Amino acid sequence: MSANVVIVESPAKAKTINKYLGGDYEVFASYGHVRDLPAKDGSVLPDDDFSMSWEVDTKSKKRLNEIASAVKSADRLILATDPDREGEAISWHVLEFLQSKKAIKDKPVERVVFNAITKNAVLEAMANPRAIDSPLVNAYLARRALDYLVGFTLSPVLWRKLPGARSAGRVQSVALRLVCEREQEIEAFRPQEYWSLVAALKNSTGQVFEARISAYDGKKIGRKDIPDSELAHKIKAMLDAADFTVESVESKPHKRNPQPPFTTSTMQQEASRKLGFSAKQTMQVAQRLYEGIEIGGETVGLITYMRTDGVQMAPEGLQSARQQIDSRYGAEYLPDAPRQYSAKAKNAQEAHEAIRPTGFERWPAEVKALLEPDQAKLYDLIWKRAVASQMRSAEMERTTVDITARQNGNEATMRATGSVIRFDGFLSIYQEGRDDEEDEESKRLPAMTAGETVNRDKPITATQHFTEPPPRYTEATLIKKMEELGIGRPSTYTSTLSVLSDRDYVRLEKKRLIPEDKGRLVTAFLGSFFTQYVQYGFTAGLEEKLDRISAGELEWKDVLKEFWRDFSLSVSEIKDLRVSEVLEALNEVLGAHIFPAREDGADPRTCPKCDDGRLSLKTGKYGAFVGCSNYPDCRFTRQFTTNGENGDAEQDGPKLLGTDPESGLDVTLRSGRFGPYVQLGEEAKPKRASLPKDWPIDAVDLEKALRLLSLPREVGLHPETGQMISAGLGRYGPFVQHEKTYANLPSVDEVWDVGLNRAVTLIAEKQARPGRGRATPAALKELGEHPELKGPITVRDGRYGPYVNHGKVNATLPKGTEPMSVTLEQAIELIAAKASKPKKPRRTKSSG
Repeated sequence: MSANVVIVESPAKAKTINKYLGGDYEVFASYGHVRDLPAKDGSVLPDDDFSMSWEVDTKSKKRLNEIASAVKSADRLILATDPDREGEAISWHVLEFLQSKKAIKDKPVERVVFNAITKNAVLEAMANPRAIDSPLVNAYLARRALDYLVGFTLSPVLWRKLPGARSAGRVQSVALRLVCEREQEIEAFRPQEYWSLVAALKNSTGQVFEARISAYDGKKIGRKDIPDSELAHKIKAMLDAADFTVESVESKPHKRNPQPPFTTSTMQQEASRKLGFSAKQTMQVAQRLYEGIEIGGETVGLITYMRTDGVQMAPEGLQSARQQIDSRYGAEYLPDAPRQYSAKAKNAQEAHEAIRPTGFERWPAEVKALLEPDQAKLYDLIWKRAVASQMRSAEMERTTVDITARQNGNEATMRATGSVIRFDGFLSIYQEGRDDEEDEESKRLPAMTAGETVNRDKPITATQHFTEPPPRYTEATLIKKMEELGIGRPSTYTSTLSVLSDRDYVRLEKKRLIPEDKGRLVTAFLGSFFTQYVQYGFTAGLEEKLDRISAGELEWKDVLKEFWRDFSLSVSEIKDLRVSEVLEALNEVLGAHIFPAREDGADPRTCPKCDDGRLSLKTGKYGAFVGCSNYPDCRFTRQFTTNGENGDAEQDGPKLLGTDPESGLDVTLRSGRFGPYVQLGEEAKPKRASLPKDWPIDAVDLEKALRLLSLPREVGLHPETGQMISAGLGRYGPFVQHEKTYANLPSVDEVWDVGLNRAVTLIAEKQARPGRGRATPAALKELGEHPELKGPITVRDGRYGPYVNHGKVNATLPKGTEPMSVTLEQAIELIAAKASKPKKPRRTKSSG
């Protein structure tokens, strides 16, 4: 019997803390949230004082029962979940469950929090327990109720008015609006021409440097002030014949200060820029660094808690960082006093520390060998950022040289700028990355003096440029924007982005977020009929109220009542709108996107097939599409015009490719639910063939369509069986088939080229493989031997996702787990849990 039962979230954290506390403590993992609101109507009842019905999921029930059994025989319960609103909520849920099971009785219940999983931090927290923070729990309850009420009230409205739309959410819909509005800016953007003039000059000692035009004919010239070739070449001709004299040389010292240590948002941004990590990957790696790595026989957390918007470090962290700077870099790099920072983000809560190493003495190079590659990279970034934040500023000298060009009474000014680092300071170890900005770091200039003559090294360069549209958001820049606006919180950024992707509202291409048509429809609908609830200020205002609930300044149910009164009224008003009214409103909002300008100059909404009907949004079984108002006389339909990375548009409706010379039937290119395909004729069951994945739509012509429609083709008779071997394209790619044996072909082109001998060989190789069905996937990673049972443990990628394997036991990895980050200890726990599950009995038919 353990005198003290401790509850944390994860098994890795439980294992680490158990080592610190010793035999009088038994540490259990809740495996995250143990209860949630059921995904059905009635989980939150506004008319019953916002009562909430919680449900324990199946996986948690067994774990909670084990905890309840242990608590009944213990002397004390200690709730040690994460030090934030979510962690407080988990402790509250566990306590509520245990009380319902009458496991607590008169036992003392304590809440402890620690910002780092180190022995000192844990023992100090244990020595300073407190009660559960009721205002923090109330803020969680308010947030959860708000999210539920918005989602389960708006989503049915979406389903009825916009078939195919999946859901709406309090934060996700506002984040989606940001992505869609940026896309609208890009589509509305019109490039503007401008020219630059650059002179390669050399001073009296022959050193070459560059200068740019800054004034001409007495007028200042900015970066985009030369609009066309005519003016550019006029100035160029003058400069090519001009004499150049240094007019002035001005040098000014300036300082560059370090950035504060990481918050959740800035860590995700820098990991994206410098390491190429997604927001989700960053948080998964940070979680492992926080929960602990084995070093010298002891498991220790390497970083402080990674969900925070605080930018300050604790006194012990500041002291440790300054000691390392002094000993490793020298006293000249150490400021006289520790640097103090304040958060700039709207509604930032600074109760928690910034993200920093738990021990600055653990240099990245020294712990690299003990970490997975991704862990080592992120730890290196966190360590350097935190240390740099406490170093002296970099001291620079910026030099500006103005050079006068004169020719036959014409005069222009060229400007050269350069920067010299006099003292590198924090730049010696860290420099923050940038998003979508030009590198403004100037080169060093040679020594020059006023009145000095300089000469052209080569002819003046005149270059044409065009302004570019604003860039699409990356995950990191979207999180940055959300943080600036006060939308969401560190614990919700990653899940919000995941929801947008899971709902097919956005897609990620080349690390940029592009809204899908479904997402644009939802945004337009909410912006037209629920304007207030997707406004940035309104959403940020709600976040501020939730923060005030956390601080005990507002009653959580008062906030819910105020919100629900107006929100329910808005929903009731939209319920009576007809779908046709909704679609017509969306036609106007999305007009430029849905009805792009036609090359013939005709009205974009005029039907191209009947030249009489008017195009409009329509709704069908699988969502919205564009159709003609003259239906059923005119059956023209098409998908939305979807801009890809290069602005290419999808094909409008069925495209006639030509006529099949054998059958005389039309061959058309179409877009269906499962992608583009070609079709022969218009019969009740016409022959169809899907396009291979690597075939671009605009490259499909009649010849290629007929080749697809000719499949499957007969290759020849098998020499042993006399049965036909055929070649075709299937769900898993190109193949050859003989009776019930299918063998994959390496390329699509080989479907039409494969000969009999090659096909027979492939069939024979497939038949010679041992076992039935799919082969066991090759191991992605060898984790090591099982410590108790014989045999290796491996990580594999199977048909239904990644899993760990030991002998005949396969255990699926938890959703979102990066396969290459799984440790041997995690795998052993998963395998043990899977092996302990009783097999489900087979169902038998009732005799009754």
